[in-house]
Amino acid sequence: MYAITGITGQVGTALANALFAAGKPFRAVVRDAAKGATFAERGAEVAIAEVDDTPALARAFEGTEAVFILLPPLFDPSPGYPESNRSIASIREALLAGRPERVVVLSTVGAQATEENLLSQLGRMEEVLGTLPMPVTFLRAGWFFENAQWDVASARDTGVIDSYLYPLDRKLPMVATKDIGDLAATLLGEAHDGMRVVELEAPQRTSPDDIAAAFTKALGREVSARIVPRDEWEARFIAQGMTNPTPRMRMLDGFNEGWIDFEGESVKGRTNVDEVIAGLVSRAG
Repeated sequence: MYAITGITGQVGTALANALFAAGKPFRAVVRDAAKGATFAERGAEVAIAEVDDTPALARAFEGTEAVFILLPPLFDPSPGYPESNRSIASIREALLAGRPERVVVLSTVGAQATEENLLSQLGRMEEVLGTLPMPVTFLRAGWFFENAQWDVASARDTGVIDSYLYPLDRKLPMVATKDIGDLAATLLGEAHDGMRVVELEAPQRTSPDDIAAAFTKALGREVSARIVPRDEWEARFIAQGMTNPTPRMRMLDGFNEGWIDFEGESVKGRTNVDEVIAGLVSRAG
């Protein structure tokens, strides 16, 4: 039996589908029963627990062979990341109490970067959970192709997508969430000792121009990428409702300046950008 947190998100859903396909029993850890209904209907157990409710989370982890951890994403954190630090501490205590045989943790490309940025939250999670007594795998995934879902309307309506990544032809480590879910399902079943890091990206690295070309194919109209100048970022992010945009800006700097990248040799997924963009366009109608 596995326990899966973050199961209602894109990665969690992909992992659940992989486990259902493999016939592996698992427990969906959700905040309320309604969010677990779809998984229960397909045969999964459901456990109710908020990530900061340590006793409930520990109960959800009890009796499991392996646990998948996904830290709830926080794109506008308070200075010093108190929200994620609190959640990481709760997860660690729950794992110590629940005592699964092993743990797989979704991390990120660049988690090892020393420059403070939005992804530092996951770097801190690696530091804290890396001290657990049971075997732990940190699955560092590239930039999600699915982030392009926010560009579908612009690509369709104007033929232009804005890019905070530049130069536009610079290829970066990206990946499909389906490939993350598939690899996570495999890693949950692998016995090993100690702590290990597995880094995952798509078969080929991908640039903003490649994403625009994928939209061109999917929409049947010319789509191009346009750089958003850095001196416009802060105003844009604040207009979108952010109160602390600096960590997000520094993350983007990290990709653009090259200090956010993989640390070792990466595993390659199977899904390319064209497949993901075609799916996003199709679902958007």
